[in-house]
Amino acid sequence: MLKLFIRSEDGATMVELAIALTLLLVLTLGFVDFGFAFYQWNAATKAVQVGARLASISDPVASALATAAPTSNPGAPVAAGAYGPFVCTYSAGAGSCTNGGTFSAAAFSRIFRGDTANTNDDTCPSPANGQRPGMCQFFPGLQRANVVVTYTATGLGYQTRLGGPVPTITVSLQNINFQFFFLGGLLGFSNLTVPSMLSTVTGEDLKSTSP
Repeated sequence: MLKLFIRSEDGATMVELAIALTLLLVLTLGFVDFGFAFYQWNAATKAVQVGARLASISDPVASALATAAPTSNPGAPVAAGAYGPFVCTYSAGAGSCTNGGTFSAAAFSRIFRGDTANTNDDTCPSPANGQRPGMCQFFPGLQRANVVVTYTATGLGYQTRLGGPVPTITVSLQNINFQFFFLGGLLGFSNLTVPSMLSTVTGEDLKSTSP
């Protein structure tokens, strides 16, 4: 009887199927998770590009930037490092900028949500016809606290320029985590911190009425 039991192959197919299906399920869900991570990466990249473009043609978030450049030698180049940098962030319902740059909530909101309603929250309404979208429309789930806007003097512009100094503007993201929806439960994968995404452009007229 024991010899017959040892030689029996009844149920072997079921065991093989169970093993194969488990591996196939993990592989399939892994593709879904990493595919979503890749989508988030692309969305974050586009969001910082849009944010930097809006920042370059809008009023500066750091209000002090307009008068930050030296004025002792009208027409002379503004040397690199002559002011700032102004690093503007948003946290706990309020924004702030380094180096005494007063935070403009309206300018920050324009970068975050484009031309839609100017309110200091993380809602992201869809833009109407003719309205420019902001960062949050390209990266759903983005919060104000994730956005960093930096204005740096890199040797552009000249003293007493009518439009103010010409900063180099960097828009970047911080503290964004990717949650593994499937692999976290199946294999215990921990959250993955998305690397800081950034886009750098040269400031233009820095006024909200620019096209």
